[in-house]
Amino acid sequence: MYDPTVARLTYRALLGRRRALILGALPLLLIVIAVAVRGLAGADDQTASDLLGGLALATMVPIIGVIAGTGAIGPEIDDGSVVYLLSKPVKRPTIIFTKLIVAIAVTMVFSALPTFIAGFILNGNGQQIAVAYTIAALVASIAYAAIFLLLGTVSRHAVVFGLVYALVWEALFGSLVSGARTLSVQQWALAVAQKVAGGNMVTSDVALPTATVLLAVVTVLATWYAGQKLRSLTLAGEE
Repeated sequence: MYDPTVARLTYRALLGRRRALILGALPLLLIVIAVAVRGLAGADDQTASDLLGGLALATMVPIIGVIAGTGAIGPEIDDGSVVYLLSKPVKRPTIIFTKLIVAIAVTMVFSALPTFIAGFILNGNGQQIAVAYTIAALVASIAYAAIFLLLGTVSRHAVVFGLVYALVWEALFGSLVSGARTLSVQQWALAVAQKVAGGNMVTSDVALPTATVLLAVVTVLATWYAGQKLRSLTLAGEE
C-alpha cells in the first residue's frame, strides 16, 4: 500500500522552495507571537490555551492541511503529469494511500511541532496544555490531510474550497454556530486534547467516543473516495 517512489516524488513536490516557505510561514508566526505574549504577559495557562486553540488549531493546522493535502496530488492533475504516474504499474489505491501518508507527515511536522514549541514557550506545558494541543494537532492532521487530498482529487479549485472550509467553516462557523461544531474536525481534535489536559483549560462540544468515530470514518471514507475518483480519472484517460 506504500510506494517509496511515489512518496519521494510527492515529498519533492510539497517541499520545494516556494511551497516550503509558505508551509513555514504560519508556524514561524505562531512561535513569534508566543514569544511576544510570554514576554508581555508572562506564563498564563488560559492565555496559552486561547492562543493555541484560536491560532494554532483553528487556523494554522487546517491551512497547512490545505497546502499539504491538495498539493500532494492537485498540481499533478492540473498540469496533466498525473497521466505518467497512472501509467506506471502501481495500484491506484496505493498512489492515494502513499500521498496521504506524505500529506499527513508534512502536516504534522509543520503544525504539531510548532504547536508544542509555542505551548512550551507560553506556559512551560502547565496543565499539559502544550502536549494536549500538540496531540490535537496530530489527530487533526490525519483528518485534514485526507479531506484535502480528496478535494485535490475531485476539483481543480481545491485550494480555494479548502481555504473556505478551513477559514469559514472551521474558524468562523465552528466558533460561532453550536450545531456546526459537531461536524468540525477542530472540535473532534479538541475532544482528544480535553482528555489529556488538566482542569478545564481545553473543552470540546463533542464527546470523545463520538469524536474518535467521526475522525476515523471521515479519514477512511475520504481516502477511499479519493481512490475511486483516481480510478475514474484513469478510465477517462484511457477512453
